[in-house]
Amino acid sequence: MPAEWTDETNISITVCDQDANILEMNQKAIKTFATYGGEDLIGRNLKDCHPENANKKIEELLEKQSLYAYTIEKNGETKLIYQVPWFKHGEYQGIVELSLPLPANMPHFSRDKK
Repeated sequence: MPAEWTDETNISITVCDQDANILEMNQKAIKTFATYGGEDLIGRNLKDCHPENANKKIEELLEKQSLYAYTIEKNGETKLIYQVPWFKHGEYQGIVELSLPLPANMPHFSRDKK
């Protein structure tokens, strides 16, 4: 069960294990993926929910324990998709996917010293 605070944020959070089995989804993720099964996706494999090209990427992320980040636009909304490995006591456990809606005019600041 996800931490209570995750259910009251506008970020979709999905957690899977090393075999791509969905372990947790917060309420935003459940609503986002309602047409695909919503809460019933918990316990299912991510690869059952994606096309072949996405499954190759999932397998690569699981194997290499690597980060993958990109943006998408869907229904007029731009989102940052951030897929990152997660660990427990230093041991690799799987992937967390965060889906963050991005404002249309999001400012960008460079913190590099010039």
